[in-house]
Amino acid sequence: MTPQLTGSEASLADGEDGSSRDAAGPSRDEVFTALSNARRRNVIKYLKTNGSEARVRDIAEQLAAWENDVEINEVTYKQRKRVYTALHQSHLPKLAESGFIDYERDRGLVSLTEESRQLEVYLEVVSENEILWSEYYVGLAAVCGLLAAAAWTGTAPFDAVSGYAYAVLFAGIFGVSGLFHRLSTKRNRLG
Repeated sequence: MTPQLTGSEASLADGEDGSSRDAAGPSRDEVFTALSNARRRNVIKYLKTNGSEARVRDIAEQLAAWENDVEINEVTYKQRKRVYTALHQSHLPKLAESGFIDYERDRGLVSLTEESRQLEVYLEVVSENEILWSEYYVGLAAVCGLLAAAAWTGTAPFDAVSGYAYAVLFAGIFGVSGLFHRLSTKRNRLG
């Protein structure tokens, strides 16, 4: 017979801070810690954009260009060295410790791991003037519900359309919305 853990015992078993790391991957705290620094986010962005493996030197050069808002060929030795040192000493070991990258320090190579796929949901960017998709779908469901209610109660002209036509219309609206949602998500994802 397996003993049951009380609420406080269960939270201590998960971790002091209440986060848990399951067998499938890192905890939310580990994800947020890994992504709390712009350079670490940019390392992931670089690897997702330029292939899943790269040399530290190339990553440092690109990050220095992004940080100084210049082209890669305009990056100075000092700018590149500052980024390279920070990556080598702090950021790459932190990402490797979390399991998001493989960092071969002696060879100067960095590559994404399967764990890095778990970061995708956190890397989606929503601009200020964009409506959240959850709000959009709630609004769409409300409009479709009102149309269905108007047809069901016999309100003209909504009662002239058959239930099958409404079903096809609603399925089409949600299908097209889902397609646009998918395209928007791909466009807004970092990397």
